[in-house]
Amino acid sequence: MIRYLIVFALSLFLIGPALAAGGAVELTKRDWSFNGPFGTFDKAAMQRGFQVYREVCAGCHSMKYIAFRNFADLGYNESEIKALAAEYEVEDGPNDDGEMFIRAGIPADRMPSPYPNDNAARAGNGGALPPDLSLIAKARANGPDYLYSLLVGYKDAPSDTSVPDGMYYNNAYSGNLIAMPQPLYGDDVTYADGTTASIEVMSADLTQFLMWAAEPKLEARKRIGVAVVFFLSVFVILSILAKRRVWADVH
Repeated sequence: MIRYLIVFALSLFLIGPALAAGGAVELTKRDWSFNGPFGTFDKAAMQRGFQVYREVCAGCHSMKYIAFRNFADLGYNESEIKALAAEYEVEDGPNDDGEMFIRAGIPADRMPSPYPNDNAARAGNGGALPPDLSLIAKARANGPDYLYSLLVGYKDAPSDTSVPDGMYYNNAYSGNLIAMPQPLYGDDVTYADGTTASIEVMSADLTQFLMWAAEPKLEARKRIGVAVVFFLSVFVILSILAKRRVWADVH
């Protein structure tokens, strides 16, 4: 046991300077509507976030685990989903001649990637592979706060920090140097509901959308969890009362 403690202490001693050398990471904590046991998604924010994804992010980042029919969760009706899917081209096949072909998307299709393969994605982004965003909000520690902080975290580098060509300074990214250019500058989209498209608003809307994409059954899970806790609480109370009644004459 002592040996393991010594190894653990040495590990912390050795990696501590390395972590410190990477630069401080600053995360902005927000009170998201989906936080807490009774949290729910904001559908208006999710629709705005989907618009930000389509108009800003979809040129580089895929969402390969999301089907068009899933957007019913965002409040879109059947005809709107069909129209949305038809805007995309999807590879299908093979046909009777054994060849693949391109057709308009249907609600059952998953969202197509902007690139035909990973090598093409790397070639179009200076060697860096843009991550798929389907599960990104759950794939990072403090996912929603991390994503929001990253989107609003692009700053001018301190005078003592050298930023190589093709890299950008971000105070929420580990090491502070990131290959992704700043995606949002403010007024990048025009919201249909008239909401001001500031960097902070767009970042929060996009984060809300990505959190839904990563955990679309969050609301149902929380409802079930609350019901289970309530049932177990009542069961415990009834069990205690029954126990007292059964053993009341035994002292």
